[in-house]
Amino acid sequence: MHPSRVLARRQQTATSDLSETGRGTSRLPTEVLNEQATRLAVFATVGAILWSFALLLDIALLPAISETWVRNWRIIPLEITGVVGNAFMRQYLRRAETSAEVKSTIGLVVMLMNGAIIAAANAWAMPMLPAEAAEVGRPSWIALLILIFAMIAPGNPRRMFGASIIAASFDPIANVIVWLAGEPAPTLVRAFIQCWPSYACAFVVVVPAKVLHRMSRRLKEAQELGSYHLIERLGEGGMGEVWRAEHRLLARDAAIKLVRPELLGARNEDEAQNALRRFEREAQATAALSSPHTIQVFDFGITQEGTFYYVMELLAGRDLESLVREFGPLPASRVVYLLRQVCHSLADAHARGMVHRDIKPANIYVCRMGLDYDFAKVLDFGLVKIRKPNTADTLATISQGATGTPAYMAPECILGDVEVDRRADVYALGCVAYFALTGSLVFEADSSMKMLMAHIHTEPTRPSERSELPIPRELDDLVMACLQKDPARRPQNAGELLGMAWECHCTESWGHHEARHWWQAHLPNLTGALPVATRRDQPEHVVSV
Repeated sequence: MHPSRVLARRQQTATSDLSETGRGTSRLPTEVLNEQATRLAVFATVGAILWSFALLLDIALLPAISETWVRNWRIIPLEITGVVGNAFMRQYLRRAETSAEVKSTIGLVVMLMNGAIIAAANAWAMPMLPAEAAEVGRPSWIALLILIFAMIAPGNPRRMFGASIIAASFDPIANVIVWLAGEPAPTLVRAFIQCWPSYACAFVVVVPAKVLHRMSRRLKEAQELGSYHLIERLGEGGMGEVWRAEHRLLARDAAIKLVRPELLGARNEDEAQNALRRFEREAQATAALSSPHTIQVFDFGITQEGTFYYVMELLAGRDLESLVREFGPLPASRVVYLLRQVCHSLADAHARGMVHRDIKPANIYVCRMGLDYDFAKVLDFGLVKIRKPNTADTLATISQGATGTPAYMAPECILGDVEVDRRADVYALGCVAYFALTGSLVFEADSSMKMLMAHIHTEPTRPSERSELPIPRELDDLVMACLQKDPARRPQNAGELLGMAWECHCTESWGHHEARHWWQAHLPNLTGALPVATRRDQPEHVVSV
């Protein structure tokens, strides 16, 4: 097919998907469908248990009580069919790799299967019982089946109504089949009493189906952010949430950071607006950077409800903090390997008049990028400061309060008596390298205030004295240079620190080959075949590497 036609078809699909939020649609949101598939498995489990109980009742309990053999042999195969059919459907709904939407359709089949068995029992098996044991003029159990199914897994109103009408019609259809076969058929009065509750329930279940459909449409609208659809929440912090999302046309996964006004902790509207402007500044600043080691920002905006969001690339890996916490301190060669990449990102920011101000292991992501392993990405430029026009080489601050993370704050950031500049990022990088080499913070303290005071007054211990791993003298000196109390005695920016890192010759023992082997041994789930981006309604392909 010609590429233009493929693009046109995808645009048409995306347009129709977007328009679903404004009118009734047969497709429920993914989250609702996934939960519904779980409930359908429970429904099938309950069905199997009830049919098993009925089977036990007919082949053991009732004969034992009446001291006779099975009085209704016809119902036994029906009950066995109910047990086996529901048990099979339960396993399918729990273990099959098909989509939740397909499982939702299978759920209707489960309901219809149970309705057909009940109708067969009503028309063919129950008349076999003695007159005193047969219930005359009772409603069919299909009515209860329809109501229970509507409560457990309500779906599209039209589909629910159609399936319920079919289930309610099983009793009259079964009665007609039995009559044509020459078997005793119920009277018209008994048939009416038996069938009318089922048809009444078929109309009643439309109400909860419409309620769910309306709620699902609102959920779908809430999950649409521009061209992106939210898939699942990845994390939550004090300032917002991070979701995995999918672009509608490009079939590209992304990470979306949401900052809702109620999560900002603002005391008034002005503070909320200032906080939103901060995140807008973060998105703009990050998008302006070109280093491959800075996380990419694709888009940003504000919803009608005042929620600010920006769209970033979705990374596969671990942040440096969790990596060290789980696997222990890193060898010196690997630390330098990562440090050079982080310096590359910050050197780009510093050259553009920006200061990150919140460099810490949690904001450095060690990931797999295509065929590259141990690829470092710097995240969260939310505290970035931008140089005012016509100023000297220092960078202007927007507020004079201390901002950042206590374990990685430079003394001048804590004291607040000078403007924070790029050397604060250099100090924080020294703390990060120290943590990566030793698995410990530069200063351990039982309170934030004590830690801040230690950064101001206490001289740090060399990392080589706190690590069981060998640390070359040149790397030891580099870290200590970054941790100087006086900003003038540190490397003056990330570019200068990058040059010093390249002069450390301890990285020959760590490169792409070693990184790949480490990931295969410790994070094998992230070293498999690469997926080819496709829409979720199309089959996924992988590329082996």
